[in-house]
Amino acid sequence: MREGSLGAPVRHPLDWTSPDFYDEAKLEHELRRVFDICHGCRRCFNLCDSFPRLFDLIDAAGDAELEGVDSGDFAKVVDACTLCDLCFMTKCPYVPPHEWALDFPHLMLRYRAVEARKSGIPLAAGQLTRTDRNGRLAGVVAPLANWATDRRNRLARPLMEKVAGVHRDADLPKFHGKTFVKRAEESPPEVSANAPARGRKAVLYATCFVNYNNPAIGEAALGVLARNGVACEVVYPECCGMPQLEHGDLPRVAKKAKNVAQALLPYVERGYDIVALVPSCALMLKFEWPLLLPDDPDIKKLAQSTFDVSEYIVDIAKREGLAPGLAPLNGGVTLHLACHARAQNMGPKAAEMLRLVPNAEVAVVERCSGHGGSWGVMRENFEVALKIGKPVAQQAAKLGRPHVASECPLAAAHILQGMERLDGVEVPKEALHPIELFARAYGISPGR
Repeated sequence: MREGSLGAPVRHPLDWTSPDFYDEAKLEHELRRVFDICHGCRRCFNLCDSFPRLFDLIDAAGDAELEGVDSGDFAKVVDACTLCDLCFMTKCPYVPPHEWALDFPHLMLRYRAVEARKSGIPLAAGQLTRTDRNGRLAGVVAPLANWATDRRNRLARPLMEKVAGVHRDADLPKFHGKTFVKRAEESPPEVSANAPARGRKAVLYATCFVNYNNPAIGEAALGVLARNGVACEVVYPECCGMPQLEHGDLPRVAKKAKNVAQALLPYVERGYDIVALVPSCALMLKFEWPLLLPDDPDIKKLAQSTFDVSEYIVDIAKREGLAPGLAPLNGGVTLHLACHARAQNMGPKAAEMLRLVPNAEVAVVERCSGHGGSWGVMRENFEVALKIGKPVAQQAAKLGRPHVASECPLAAAHILQGMERLDGVEVPKEALHPIELFARAYGISPGR
């Protein structure tokens, strides 16, 4: 038996269809088993707020230690988990194949699944996670929606905070009247017939965020791939279910997985690669779905055919070589590696990609931004999220480079908000996805 952290962590499927998974007594037994091990180790004290909360509860119990902590207080620990997987991937020495088999994030997910089955998803949280519906409706009235959700709006944002629990100062994504899917249909870039990678075919899984909130990321990816001879289709059946996963709505995530797989697999059969434009969505397709549906051959086949967009560009560079035309960027880049990119266990592909740009100066930041999907915008979490992300903001400010980028667009905006709170810091006007910077190096500048 090899201990964990001596090799790649091994993740076991989630037995979420078993009655034992939802047995509250068995859940509490597992929580206490894992929390007692965490208490004896404390290596994760500086990651997210879950661990400080746990250790504070135990310390407050005095000599009684974990036995003196009321089980009702465990919710405070669970609520602080953003499912970033950093403890599992980078810190915990007791992950499988260690005999103790700790998987802290998936234990937190199990707790949420039990609560979701017992009490349902809170109304406001459930409505916020309906990204497809929200994106379609807000897109129809995009200027009005963006006015209402702008954090400078001191009329609408306090009301949103009261009704939906979204902190009035949290930066929120903008909406666009024309989705990425529609833009790709109307203005497809010309595919180079002379590029070394000509003949490749890829489906860009648009993701809800790129489709409704930031089409420029998709346009940049589409332009870069066309320049490199890759014939692309843009497909978006529906959201991958990450927002629902965060709340433990596992049946709904499984349903989404099957629907998306059904739409994408015909392309795989015709020789297309699947490229996800946001790391959270790539993580879902490649890892989370197969853990939820381990016996589904379609899900397994889709996972084996899926790339993160940065990973795909690096793969082209290594196998065929890139098309010429890359020019140096104006100034260096501070690159934040997103937690869900790191959880894909593929290496720092965004950094590798940007270093393909001539004379690239790329400084990598490998800490959690603190945002955690929708977690960081909520009223009770926003200040904690900024505190967790402060070291990232400080590092970006110290480097002082003209470009700040993150593979996670939400993390990118959150880092800028953190920089705004530092004294004497010049904050960049925008933070981009690495593929957008790579597109600019090719002279491709999609509108935002």
